[in-house]
Amino acid sequence: QVQLVESGGGLVQAGGSLRLSCAASGRTFSTNGMGWFRQAPGKERAFVAAISWNGGSTDYADSVKGRFTISRDNAKNSMYLQMNSLKPEDTAVYYCATAAGYGLEYHTSEYRYWGQGTQVTVSS
Repeated sequence: QVQLVESGGGLVQAGGSLRLSCAASGRTFSTNGMGWFRQAPGKERAFVAAISWNGGSTDYADSVKGRFTISRDNAKNSMYLQMNSLKPEDTAVYYCATAAGYGLEYHTSEYRYWGQGTQVTVSS
């Protein structure tokens, strides 16, 4: 059974940092692209960052570019999101997901497996 488990969320003050982790089990995702999405209350799930199968390509939503860094460790079947200079508008539930393909994917429909989400709350 495939499972993605996010961790590392929490409450942080504006300007602070958090590092999210996503651990996959049940199969290897070393040949799949992966990504992070977030969903704020009353809003649709939105793209945050994506990484290709080998980590060679990454991309970010404009709102987080320069503040967030996505990375992966295929040996550990894991992915990470380093979030710096956090803002109150970053408050959301953050989800990790694995893509059907090996490259960068930007839409929820292109992702096959999802984690249960981890709450990130940034206070002003």
